[in-house]
Amino acid sequence: MRESDILVLGGGPAGGAVAIGLSRLGYRVTLVSEPRPFDAVEGISERVIQGMQGAGFGFALSAMAEPSPRQVTWNGVTNAANTERLVTRQRFDQALLLDLARQGVQVIQGRIQSCHAMKTGYQAEVALSAGGQEQIYGDFLVEARGRAAPAAGVPRIKGTQTVSLLQYWQGAHAVPCTAVQSFADGWAWLAMRADGRRYLQLTLDVASVALPPKRQLGDWCRERLQQLEQAQPFIEGAEPVGEVYARTSTPVLCEQSAGHNWIRVGDAAMAVDPLSGNGIFQALSSALQAPAVVNTLIRHPERAELARQFHEARIEGLFYRFARIGRDFYAQESQWPDTPFWQARRQWPDRQPMHLEITPDQVTTAMRPVVQDGVIIEAPVVVTPDQPLGIWHLNGLPLAPLLDAIRSEPGTLPAAVLARTVGIDKGALLAQWMQQQRWVY
Repeated sequence: MRESDILVLGGGPAGGAVAIGLSRLGYRVTLVSEPRPFDAVEGISERVIQGMQGAGFGFALSAMAEPSPRQVTWNGVTNAANTERLVTRQRFDQALLLDLARQGVQVIQGRIQSCHAMKTGYQAEVALSAGGQEQIYGDFLVEARGRAAPAAGVPRIKGTQTVSLLQYWQGAHAVPCTAVQSFADGWAWLAMRADGRRYLQLTLDVASVALPPKRQLGDWCRERLQQLEQAQPFIEGAEPVGEVYARTSTPVLCEQSAGHNWIRVGDAAMAVDPLSGNGIFQALSSALQAPAVVNTLIRHPERAELARQFHEARIEGLFYRFARIGRDFYAQESQWPDTPFWQARRQWPDRQPMHLEITPDQVTTAMRPVVQDGVIIEAPVVVTPDQPLGIWHLNGLPLAPLLDAIRSEPGTLPAAVLARTVGIDKGALLAQWMQQQRWVY
């Protein structure tokens, strides 16, 4: 049996980021990567590149194509204001495994048949891609198998049920590009690779769409695509190949995402309809702080509750942030306000604005969990309606003590108070920044 300190199940961006982070902290990490069950391509925004650089994804970055033109038709208006990079997920996933191996992670390629909690850890049974079986043991489990991760008994919050249908088309070699278009029953994301492979995806409402039997699904998708203006360059001179692949894209949040010897990250912890170019970004966002959480749970069990609170609050905060971004984007589509797809999504998850109005009397200081030197500690932070988890530092300056100092002298200008601690020039700039943030008058 192969033994390690950390057993990571899932070799996507979230699992990879956590594995690399824990390896850097000195843990023996084994990661099991399952083969992707379907051919997929993903659009990557530029901010994802920065996140992957920070996570240590060198080889994976080499799988990125150059930026491709992207057209969007939404609410009847077409624009081509931005670009995205197309990445073939099979190639990306294999490159990521090279990054993991280079940074000391033991990588096992195979299908996870079972994983059981033992007396002191977890044991997984793996059918190896190269043939044979292997048992793998880890003292700590990182669940990173995305939406496929088992969730029996885990309390979850779910959004409106959504399904995405992916149809492959093949045509002549072409200039890579992507497009998005809304329609009465949902929206389409369309991608074309240089080799002529096209990925045409329809996202629909499960409750209201009447899908045909599986054998008729290909013709059904083709008829829908033929009605979309943006789809015409993608289907012209091309034909569908293979079967339509259906997958759930329903938003879901696991209300419990960490225990004393396990943690859920990426889509296994929370998944939101990524719209276009945000899937990997969302996965990384929920995973980059997880190594500090795991490190604290293992080495500082007296802070276990603090570490779990930090992780679960962060996951919940990201879930609702991404969900509200999606809600506001859906709300921009006003052509079909009464159709089930748009009616449900323009109101979910709530009506809270993305950015709340802030006044100085709403801004407080409080103790909150933060990351310091690879562990979770408690520190004073500034809490605002927009930042309920707190803001700790700005350019290395702890903000809560400085705000408290300003409030202890209500008759003195903030810049003068700050000048005593950080100097006249920095004090003036910081006071101006706090005023812009509406922390002080």
